[in-house]
Amino acid sequence: MSPRTGAPLWRDGDTLLSAAGESVPVVRAIPRFVGSEGYASAFGLQWNLHSQTQLDSRIGGTLSRARLERCLGMPLEQLAGLRVLEAGCGAGRFTELLVQAGALVHAIDLSSAVDANRRNIGDASNYVVAQADLRELPFPARTFDVVLCLGVLQHTPSPEASIAALWRMVAPGGLLVIDHYAWTLSRLTKLGPLYRQVLKRLPAARAKRITDALVDVFFPLHWAVRRTRILQQLLSRVSPCLAYCHVYPKFTRAQHEDWCRLDTYDELTDHFKRLRTVGS
Repeated sequence: MSPRTGAPLWRDGDTLLSAAGESVPVVRAIPRFVGSEGYASAFGLQWNLHSQTQLDSRIGGTLSRARLERCLGMPLEQLAGLRVLEAGCGAGRFTELLVQAGALVHAIDLSSAVDANRRNIGDASNYVVAQADLRELPFPARTFDVVLCLGVLQHTPSPEASIAALWRMVAPGGLLVIDHYAWTLSRLTKLGPLYRQVLKRLPAARAKRITDALVDVFFPLHWAVRRTRILQQLLSRVSPCLAYCHVYPKFTRAQHEDWCRLDTYDELTDHFKRLRTVGS
């Protein structure tokens, strides 16, 4: 349906049409309900460049599955046959698990990450993806048994407005599953936020070249001190890079570097970063 008028849509070739005269282009089999990525352009670039970095199917583990089941509070198998909306689907680290579990998945993202998502998921019969703003969703209210939004809210202009829009999609008796990045005092002791004030204002491609150059310099240092926690903590004060050598000890060096490139870019270029404490 049209997110603006609520009018039903039908497909005519590569366009969705409504009786109200609206048209929505369908590009590479994906309906595009937004004309541009807007503030999310950096995310579109990162997920198309790092489209498989976080997929359990690629890294050979259950990292994404464990996080998803922890947030849901249930095994994924219990989603079979349920209508699930995934808002902010990115490249599909959770989408692939939802589809494999047999959920009826509707995935949306504001950015061109939807292209990476569809490349990763393909033509599964229980999956559709669209480029849309989660504040103007192309679905009737109270449609979904589960509405899922992980790693997204802090990047939106207003987390409160985003939560309200997502809640409208939850069917009676359904479940809204969200998370939010936390503000910690340690942010005041690190240089990363200063880098971000510059990089988030640059074109996405240029910012990516700069963050990759920073990773080239700092990641070898993170790797060298990976077994010494105090040196890791000291390095994190001056290095703008995010490295998880102590968090994921089973990753190879190549995997750690790939995640470092992805998350450093994500950390330093997001337009909005609405961090919260428990009480805020």
